[in-house]
Amino acid sequence: MTLGVRGLVLDDRRRVLLVRHTYVDGFYLPGGGVESGETLVDALKRELHEEANVLLEEPPELFGMYFNRRFSVRDHVALYLARSYRVTAPRAPDREIAEAGFFALDALPADTTVGTRARLAEALEKAPISPYW
Repeated sequence: MTLGVRGLVLDDRRRVLLVRHTYVDGFYLPGGGVESGETLVDALKRELHEEANVLLEEPPELFGMYFNRRFSVRDHVALYLARSYRVTAPRAPDREIAEAGFFALDALPADTTVGTRARLAEALEKAPISPYW
């Protein structure tokens, strides 16, 4: 089984943090794979820092676990809500991250992924929660 984490990070203006990778199309909630010996929260902390220069100041809240059958019959993703954090610096583009920034919920980039939009609706608009990413 593979395991990943994603973070739903909102700023004080209710804008959501999204990242665009260099190797796949679309905007995503920041996150990635859990490494051997790493807790889910430690993986989320690492990924938020690596992808967006975000440091968590309080433990995130687990929102849900999802089966990501789009990529594998063995992939699961934990979604966390991050309510207390700080951004240490603007995130400059590099080989992995083309762009990272906060976007208004009513003005998401056109290529925000279907899974990302669904998770935002579940967590912020009380849409029915799917077991699938």
